[in-house]
Amino acid sequence: MSVLKFKEEIEEIEEPNQLQSVEIKCKEEIETYEKPISFTGESYLVKHEKLFLIERHITPAEEKPYQCNKCDNHFLNNSNLIKHHISNTGDKPYQCSQCNRYFSQNSHLKRHMRTHTGEKPYQCNQCEKFFLDKSILIEHQRTHTGEKPYQCSQCNKAFSTNTNLKKHQLTHSGEKPYQCSECDYACSHTTALIEHQQIHTGEKPYKCSQCDKAFSNNYNLKKHQHTHTGYKPYKCSQCDYACSHNTALIEHQLTHTGEKPYQCSQCDKAFSRNSNLKRHHRTHTGEKPYQCSQCEKFFSDKSILIVHQRTHTGEKPYQCNQCDKAFSNNNNLKKHQHTHTEEKPYQCSQCGKDFSNNNNLKKHQPTHTEEKPYQCRQCDKAFSNNSNLKRHQHTHTGEKPYQCRQCDYACSHNTALIEHQRTHTGEKPYQCSQCDNVF
Repeated sequence: MSVLKFKEEIEEIEEPNQLQSVEIKCKEEIETYEKPISFTGESYLVKHEKLFLIERHITPAEEKPYQCNKCDNHFLNNSNLIKHHISNTGDKPYQCSQCNRYFSQNSHLKRHMRTHTGEKPYQCNQCEKFFLDKSILIEHQRTHTGEKPYQCSQCNKAFSTNTNLKKHQLTHSGEKPYQCSECDYACSHTTALIEHQQIHTGEKPYKCSQCDKAFSNNYNLKKHQHTHTGYKPYKCSQCDYACSHNTALIEHQLTHTGEKPYQCSQCDKAFSRNSNLKRHHRTHTGEKPYQCSQCEKFFSDKSILIVHQRTHTGEKPYQCNQCDKAFSNNNNLKKHQHTHTEEKPYQCSQCGKDFSNNNNLKKHQPTHTEEKPYQCRQCDKAFSNNSNLKRHQHTHTGEKPYQCRQCDYACSHNTALIEHQRTHTGEKPYQCSQCDNVF
């Protein structure tokens, strides 16, 4: 039976209810197709049944009368042939009347138009949210059912959307097709690249409606908003810990198991958090993606940049609860607190000298070896620690980044600024052990 003859027989059925159960005699066999699908109008039902019967019944290419003049493909109807032509030519004949975008199919244009009108015709029957596209509604409904139909062929992970599966599969291949035009950063999906590029531009388009904070991505905004509501739905089953998002709970649970699933590919170190692994990787690559907007210095970690920026603003958010001193970072506060307790938990293995913090111990240890691994590139001087080298390098550059907020005094290192500031405060913290004089 030819496709045209078959169409004629179908078109002889005029009443839609006659199409609820249709018998087709084909090659001496009887096939019955029953369609429980409902439609808003009879004409839609008739059209659907015709297409269903034709497509299920006719499969050979010679029974599809519409042939592409560029290739050997055949099609059942002219509209499919037109779509095929457009896919080959790259033609986009459907233009949006409100912007300059073009589309290859009318259905794509209709979907795009909803971004202008705000129309969201598809409603979830469980939470009453509305969506502009049926495919987005289907993906959303899986958040209620827990359905994850897209399974990775290389591991047991499953995903609710095909997009997330494709992103995941790149973790197996190691492919990173998205490259930053400003630095060497590369990633496996475009959303990560967009978020990374905001490091260079400083753009933070996601603003909190309850305070002045802004964020580079929507995920961080949502996490921040929980700080206003106090909402902490994720609870640890082994202790009283609760948090506002699932990733923090997963990372916290590793403190109970001791598991460190994130392994560095270049050395033997492993980490309990992926963010710590990424930070560690920069020690191998030398990447410093975070730039100070005031002095153009670059840093490998955002937290280091934030602490550095306080040298410009003078901000000291970490306050000692035993005296009036405040510090720009938490580490310096902890070091200072040892001066109240006189605790010195760090001991030199060679002379037994105790120190209140690990940095002072590291500075002390080269005094035993006389090792000076930090060499100045502009002269022959060498130093036992990096901080002394940096202080020395200011003598070559003339840079004086430490500025007194009460006068015009500026100096090349922080300790000199601290001593200078005492001329304003009158503070004399050093007392002679044999008399009452203070200095």
